[in-house]
Amino acid sequence: MGISFATHHVLFLVWFFPATFSLSFFFFKAESISNVSCNEKDKQALLTLKHGLTDHEHVLSSWSDHKDCCMWDRVSCDNKTGRVTELHLNYSRLAGEISGSLLQLEHLNYLDLSNNDFNCTPIPTFLGSMYSLTDLDLSGANFCGLIPHQLGNLSRLRYLSLGSYSDLYVDNLRWMSGLSALQYLDLRSADLHREVDWLQIMSKFTSISELYLQNCQLDSLNPSLGFVNFTSLRVLELSENHFNHEIPNWFSNLSTSLLRLSLDSSSLRGNIPPSIFNLEKLEYLDLRDNSLSGKIPDSLGQLKHLIYLDLRMNPLSGPIPSSVGNLSQMRVLLLGYNKLNGTVPKSLGLLSNLFAVSISFNFFTGSLDEAHFSKLGKLNQLDISYTPLFFNVNSNWVPPFQLEYVDMSSCKIGPNFPTWLHTQRSLSLLFLPLSGVSGKAPSWFWDWISNIHTVDLSNNHIEGDVPDILLNSTILKLRSNHFKGQLPRLSANVEVLNLANNSFFGPISTFLCQKMNKKNKVKVLDVSNNFLLGELSNCWRYWQSLIHLNLGGNNLSGRIPYSLGSLVELKSLSLQNNSIYGDIPSSLKRCSKLGLIDIGDNNFSRTIPLWITKLTQLIVLRLRSSGFKGNIPQNICQLSFLRILDLANNSLSGPIPSCFKNFSAMVMPDPENQDVYFDSLEYEYDYGSYLENLMLVPKGHELQYEENLKFVRSIDLSSNKLSGSIPVEISVLFELRFLNLSRNHLMGNIPENIGIMKELESIDLSRNHLSGEIPPSMSNLSFLNYLDLSYNGFSGRIPSSTQLQSFDAVRYFGNPQLCGAPLPKRCIPPIGGSHNRTSIGKTKEDSESSSFYMGMGVGFAVGFWGVCGGLFLNRTWRHAYFKFVNDKKDWFYATTILKVKWLLEKLRSGHLSK
Repeated sequence: MGISFATHHVLFLVWFFPATFSLSFFFFKAESISNVSCNEKDKQALLTLKHGLTDHEHVLSSWSDHKDCCMWDRVSCDNKTGRVTELHLNYSRLAGEISGSLLQLEHLNYLDLSNNDFNCTPIPTFLGSMYSLTDLDLSGANFCGLIPHQLGNLSRLRYLSLGSYSDLYVDNLRWMSGLSALQYLDLRSADLHREVDWLQIMSKFTSISELYLQNCQLDSLNPSLGFVNFTSLRVLELSENHFNHEIPNWFSNLSTSLLRLSLDSSSLRGNIPPSIFNLEKLEYLDLRDNSLSGKIPDSLGQLKHLIYLDLRMNPLSGPIPSSVGNLSQMRVLLLGYNKLNGTVPKSLGLLSNLFAVSISFNFFTGSLDEAHFSKLGKLNQLDISYTPLFFNVNSNWVPPFQLEYVDMSSCKIGPNFPTWLHTQRSLSLLFLPLSGVSGKAPSWFWDWISNIHTVDLSNNHIEGDVPDILLNSTILKLRSNHFKGQLPRLSANVEVLNLANNSFFGPISTFLCQKMNKKNKVKVLDVSNNFLLGELSNCWRYWQSLIHLNLGGNNLSGRIPYSLGSLVELKSLSLQNNSIYGDIPSSLKRCSKLGLIDIGDNNFSRTIPLWITKLTQLIVLRLRSSGFKGNIPQNICQLSFLRILDLANNSLSGPIPSCFKNFSAMVMPDPENQDVYFDSLEYEYDYGSYLENLMLVPKGHELQYEENLKFVRSIDLSSNKLSGSIPVEISVLFELRFLNLSRNHLMGNIPENIGIMKELESIDLSRNHLSGEIPPSMSNLSFLNYLDLSYNGFSGRIPSSTQLQSFDAVRYFGNPQLCGAPLPKRCIPPIGGSHNRTSIGKTKEDSESSSFYMGMGVGFAVGFWGVCGGLFLNRTWRHAYFKFVNDKKDWFYATTILKVKWLLEKLRSGHLSK
């Protein structure tokens, strides 16, 4: 299972916690009785403020001129003077303009405008002139832009909260030096990255006790600093920043005051420094989702007051230190998604206050036994999923706890069903898939699970007949076991029922036509791959909430009822591998949300209906092996979201439509917000999800796709009677992964530009009548790992590439004119030219060169025998020729000797004269 599914295991563990450990304060305004009327000046200022605001919820309806403003909602006054002192306008859906009339409220010390919507307007600068303010809360009010420096004039301000997810930023923080009384500062999600000295500036506020700088784009904690002067700091929230360095040692300076430290999701690396465990008063420590490595220090046990520890999603290794047993106040311990190993220390069982523990997705060895839980009487949530641990307890063990949440997915619990679970009377969420449980389910099993909200026992080997019982679980997943009998009755609480891959039998109509006292709320029904039989009923009026319906792999017969089209919420319909026949009812076009239709492996023997293009959200269309005939309709190309088209093994004829280029989902990559396209493939619910699965034949073998189905883009038209050529337009399907056109009557060449389909992993064009050379561009298909071009009429040399030469020669068999590796047949080059020259220019140049050299050879032969032959045959010519040569020799000798003699005498006479 992917992390997207496993995340739900820890969400339940931590949602309860903020309420328990939040150090933020809320207060309740008690109305006091006073005879003092409000100040007229203040009243007019408030009416002016109201005039500029848009009040969607009418929270200011009591603000009227004829009523005492001290009696207005959300207004507090001084009991003696009647001056307005507090405005509580939070969570009011206010918008519009904040009037400068607020400056008339000279005694206002508390202003709360949080969680409204001021449409990304700047924070009013005049707020910096309201010198009596001690508390200012603008958080979550959708203010944008520069945080005004004028706020630094509020020297009496103790509480300042500007945190939000809008675009606030600072150019520097030096203006804060005037906030000498500040005790609480919240700048969450404001961009502070321009201020490199933020830490030194913040540490000058000696009175500050709570500092929230989450997601402020900070990039340094200044590890080189030896000391930071946060003498009163109790809460430090620095999560979701980009520090990218080790945890600095100066945190140990905060040992006398700090209660809560959050550094999660901040790109921290290196080891956890032991000094951080010198924070002797620390109650809450969150270091999750970083790159911290190494072992958890043994000094962890020094944090005697620690209540909450979260080290999830780091590459921490080594064992859990045995000193964890010293954390007597610990309530929540989260160590999942690490690389922890070794055995789990039995000292864990000493944490008598432990409420929730998660050690999932680690590499622990050994077993967990009763000693690990001996004193965990308050344990409520247990997550040991996806660890190789063996849960080794006696069959008669009675735990000291009552759990609400149990996740032991992919642990070793079997072979027998764990009887201790029967003692858990408060159980709400139970996850035991892939846990090795086998054998017959105990007699109390069905009554027991019927009272649990969410049950997942998938992929085990549990046996047993299903009694005549009313199932009450909201989520029930018993997929891939050995349950048998007739399908059970359902209560109105059931939303997800997955009983696929079992041995349920009996007529499907009995189950579908059951009546309920209340409206059926089932959204997912998967009873595929059982032994259900009979015709589909007309009882779909009871199933109007269905989103995913999978009845495939049974023995169903008859026609698809027209009434099935009443399921207008349906997003996926799977009826594959049955014996259904007849027409596909046109009523299905009313199911406009359908994204997946799989009705393959049936006996329809009809043409593909033209109305199918009304299903504009269709992503997957699988009509494989169902006797469809006629042409592929041209208007199928209107299904622009289509990613998987499987029409294989039918009797379709005619050409492949050239408009396949309109399948834009096969042309362009996924958009950033891609999840909206996959609603039909996945149904998410609390603590899990249901994933559609599909059987495809992408590389010559049947493969089942589930979690990775959303990444598949495939066209399979194999084993039909299609004719004509492969349309060249198909090469614009840049995102296509699998293309299978084999076993048809296709002719012509492979499109020359097929090499631009860079994502192709599989191409099967075998057993057609294709011809010509294999395009050289195919050598560019670097992801290609399956290719079959056998039994066609290809000719010429197989282009050279790492991929094309790596396939077995059998993938090219049946093409007599094809040569080159990996075929044993070598390519013979033409005479006088290189075998691999193909351009017309090079052929002409080679021809001219050959003529030149041939002419030179003939000329040499003619000249040689024309002279030598004449001398040899004619005696007079021969004597005259040799006499001429001899005379020339005598002349050369005489001339040379005389010249040399004269030169030597000249040189000698010159030398004597000197």
